Amino acid sequence: MSDPSPKSHSSDAALVRAVGFWGLAASVVNITIGGSIFALPGTLAAAMGAAAPLAFVLGALLFVPIVLCFASAGSRVTATGGPYSYVAAAFGPLPGFAIAVFFWISSVAGSGTLAAILADQVAPVLPQVFHPGPRSLFLLAIYGVLIALNARGIKLGAVLIVLFALAKVLPLLILSIVGSGHMHLDNLRIATVPTWTSIGSSLVIVVFAYSGIETALAPSGEVQDPVRAIPRAAFLGVAVVIALYVGLQWVAQGVLGSALVGSNAPLAAVADLIAPGGGRVLLLVASVSLLGCMQGDLVGSSRLLYALGRDGFLPRPFAALTQVRRVPLLAVIAHSCVAWVLASLGSFATLALVSGGAFCVVYIASCAAAWQLQRKNVGQMQNPFRLPGSAAIPLLAIIGLFFILTTLQRAEWIAIGCTALAVIFLYAGTRWYRH
Repeated sequence: MSDPSPKSHSSDAALVRAVGFWGLAASVVNITIGGSIFALPGTLAAAMGAAAPLAFVLGALLFVPIVLCFASAGSRVTATGGPYSYVAAAFGPLPGFAIAVFFWISSVAGSGTLAAILADQVAPVLPQVFHPGPRSLFLLAIYGVLIALNARGIKLGAVLIVLFALAKVLPLLILSIVGSGHMHLDNLRIATVPTWTSIGSSLVIVVFAYSGIETALAPSGEVQDPVRAIPRAAFLGVAVVIALYVGLQWVAQGVLGSALVGSNAPLAAVADLIAPGGGRVLLLVASVSLLGCMQGDLVGSSRLLYALGRDGFLPRPFAALTQVRRVPLLAVIAHSCVAWVLASLGSFATLALVSGGAFCVVYIASCAAAWQLQRKNVGQMQNPFRLPGSAAIPLLAIIGLFFILTTLQRAEWIAIGCTALAVIFLYAGTRWYRH
């Protein structure tokens, strides 16, 4: 039986380290900026009014300690698997396997959700997509293209991630810059101070909007000079996301004013006011953004399945690499197929319940692992990124995440509990299988 510790990842040597610093930073941006930003400003404005931009600032203060923990853990455990590898190296096989299950459920449910939203956006242009059969075929074609692109190797995958990141960031950056010249100062005046309840609910939404770094760092075994690249790419990628989110919320508030509250497509409305027809362009950008997130998720989540196959928790073929491109093709296909089924059926409500809590569970475990890895001096000879303030930063991150957990509903807690029980049975089964 293999122990998924840093020393047991020798099979990662067969992977191609083709993702550089800029590619990894672009991956963080690409996976983080999904479809939510195109509707989120209206939701936050309904909760906090003109003070909504502060939600992104306060959310960033909550999220920065989490990023520091991922930067530290990622510079110490550079094997493929992301949070799974961090937790396994820090606390052992069972906690690592549990986090892998939560991580994958959250990822595959998220991918299915993105695919379903993409189909909904395409449906007005292709009315056939409204019907279940054509909708399923459309989604199958999308995932088929993504599988084919990923099969070409991590080098092409890294290039695609950079292109997707640029395709979504540049239009949004232009919108925030040009839109700042069309703002009305009266729209930015805070008439009433938000309540603690509205601030709390908004922070939960914002921190979820900032998530994505866990998937971006999963292919660490294919990153060039991961000890140096991972911390710097994590900081740069998250900084770009924070700046863009704050700027877009500020511009949307300044341009639309009271019309922003509850708007389903506020950024498209801003684009239409600045340049007639600009809203259609932004809807296209939103579709590209969703597709880019699906591509980034497939790269990261398939590497999690690869790592589980590598360490004996899944059948060994999941860790098999193609001869030329060195891609875990079975892992890529398996993740795509499950996400396609969920998106086609539209019945992933139960997984969505787990997904919200799974996000927090994975982050709490990763932050605890960062401190444990530093305490155990894992990777110390590589001169990794060291968390300042000893345990203070992981503790701050965990406190913030527990605050988010308090907002979950009873049904979500039940789903998380059932998943935790399933983890125990699955782990027992994998132990028997490996023996």
